[in-house]
Amino acid sequence: MITAGIDCGAKNTKTIILQDGEIIGKGMVLTGLEQEKAVEESLEQAAKDAGILKDDVQKIYATGSGSKTVKMADDTLNDIQAMAKGAHFFFPNARTVADVGAEEARAAKIDEKGNPVDFAINEKCAAGAGVFIEGMARALDVTIEEMGSLCLQSDKEIPMNAQCVIFAESEVVGLIHSNTDKPEISKAIHDALASRIASIIRRIGVNEDIVMVGGVGSNPGFISAMKRELKVDSIYIPDEPQFGAAVGAAVVAAEG
Repeated sequence: MITAGIDCGAKNTKTIILQDGEIIGKGMVLTGLEQEKAVEESLEQAAKDAGILKDDVQKIYATGSGSKTVKMADDTLNDIQAMAKGAHFFFPNARTVADVGAEEARAAKIDEKGNPVDFAINEKCAAGAGVFIEGMARALDVTIEEMGSLCLQSDKEIPMNAQCVIFAESEVVGLIHSNTDKPEISKAIHDALASRIASIIRRIGVNEDIVMVGGVGSNPGFISAMKRELKVDSIYIPDEPQFGAAVGAAVVAAEG
């Protein structure tokens, strides 16, 4: 059976195509203002990558903030279910999963079948999501990719107290004016975000085999900060964590 999972997020729309439990195609485009167009293009990319036609897909499930715009979907599922099933697909022993995307972060405790049994979500604050790092990268005049590597070059602890992006940016400007090195500022930024995400995870309990999905999972500086904050030796991350929820949606489509 060929199924597709479409995760229509605030920044990117991702599609995964599964055939008999294996990923055969992926597609990702910027969501922009035309969500329906982004959905179509993402699905087309994934079908091309899989070497099939869109009509060959037998069932489509949608998730993400724009899931209601996925008109061709047979059903939708919420972000918690999608990330839980995605984490279980990659790491069957996982019992905790965190999803840090552009504008939201969430965590869930999951059972042996990948079903969520408890969850927590951030308070709709950009300082607890990927856009926080993007904003701080602009303040430092570096790329998002450079932010992660800069963070790993410092071992100093500089607290950041601001609870929103605007005030945090003022703190960063202040650190720049005081001639604080960029690696130290980057580490402070990543530590601040990790602290907020870790607090979400602690609400549901830090269980064994923590999995991180969502775009921020590709940031080595953030993962390093999360390990320090949670006092764990390892965090499991799929090769392309931004597709985690889309994978989960495709898995549930196959189970349905």
